[in-house]
Amino acid sequence: PYQCSQCDKAFSHNGSLITHQRIHTGEKPYQCSQCDKAFSQMNGLKYHERIHYGKKSFQCSQCDKTFSHNSGLIRHQRIHTGEKPYQCNQCDKAFSQINGLKYHERIHYGKKSFQCSQCDKTFSHNS
Repeated sequence: PYQCSQCDKAFSHNGSLITHQRIHTGEKPYQCSQCDKAFSQMNGLKYHERIHYGKKSFQCSQCDKTFSHNSGLIRHQRIHTGEKPYQCNQCDKAFSQINGLKYHERIHYGKKSFQCSQCDKTFSHNS
């Protein structure tokens, strides 16, 4: 077995170890030719490239909107179903997308990322 010197994870193939070690080194050798994004694995680049080449294989059965990735379709379908799978564990408010929940959680956890340019006071929301 091939063992990672950083975290002791073991692999049966050397190539798998090399790919894994990129987690620790941050190496991203697979560069998109259309934009500045880079990836640690070839399959990440291939997945990303669908955005640029317009291949939209995933179609909504409700409104015929198409998406490059299945995850985009799943997120979109929540508009039609009203599904809100991301629930706040502090107040039970629910959201259709994880970003909505993360934005909302700032209220509870006191994360104040927005600063007023006039008085330097900080706020949890930018409004």
